[in-house]
Amino acid sequence: MQNKTIIITGANSGIGYETALHFARAGAAVAMVCRNRAKGEAAKDEIAAVSGNKNISLHIADMSSLKQVHNLGNILRDKYPVIDVLINNAGSIVYDYIETEDGYESTFAANHLGYFLLTDLLLENLRNAPEGRIVNLASEAQRAGRIRFDDVNLKGKYDPIKAYCQSKLANIIFTYELAKHLADTNVTVNCMHPGTVRTGFGMEYRGFTGALFRMIRPFLRSPKKGAETAIWLSGAPELKGVTGKYFYDKKEIKSIPSSYDPEIQKRLWDLSGEMIQQALSGV
Repeated sequence: MQNKTIIITGANSGIGYETALHFARAGAAVAMVCRNRAKGEAAKDEIAAVSGNKNISLHIADMSSLKQVHNLGNILRDKYPVIDVLINNAGSIVYDYIETEDGYESTFAANHLGYFLLTDLLLENLRNAPEGRIVNLASEAQRAGRIRFDDVNLKGKYDPIKAYCQSKLANIIFTYELAKHLADTNVTVNCMHPGTVRTGFGMEYRGFTGALFRMIRPFLRSPKKGAETAIWLSGAPELKGVTGKYFYDKKEIKSIPSSYDPEIQKRLWDLSGEMIQQALSGV
């Protein structure tokens, strides 16, 4: 990965941090996308110090804000004419119903629409690479997921777990549909389940759910272990030309049957495009 350009969202902690550190040590140009500037600066400085790599940049954006993602995409597109790898890692889950400035439920916006828009904005730069790769971090939470096309924002009856599971299923469906759109290009796209990783995820939960997250946390896998498959998907020579697949621990696995339905894939693609277009009208 020497001198290759890697974009990583959610790069200041957990899997994103470990992935950024790995590629910095490998000599890549690493663009870290973070929501919080102070945390991002601290992570960037630490990675630079540990790796000895000064070719690291920090970009601030809340992935649930499509206007911020749009601005981020334009900045990255101008700064990096050639992008070798885009790792859509940033993810969130919120306890209460929160509507973004665009009018969308924040978990779906951050975990899916942010991926969708940033990827679209950077596709030409990925095509400029000899072998562009896109890696989407999904989750086995997809097994309890369903795309609620009649109420994708879950505004009628919000449940944080349902919202998260829906967004992670959306990551996988998006990967499969995007692979079809990229079939005749040099860009591949795959998604993965990192395992149940010991991060700050879910720590802000209240009540029984929060207590459960805190209780099981010591038994979960490390962020470094969770990052292994993302790193492998980003650069393994044996994966050249492999696209539209779902992986766990460097092995292909199957997602739920509905994710392979071409009608559902196209419907989510079209809905996502419409939601983004509506949010960015006038920008």
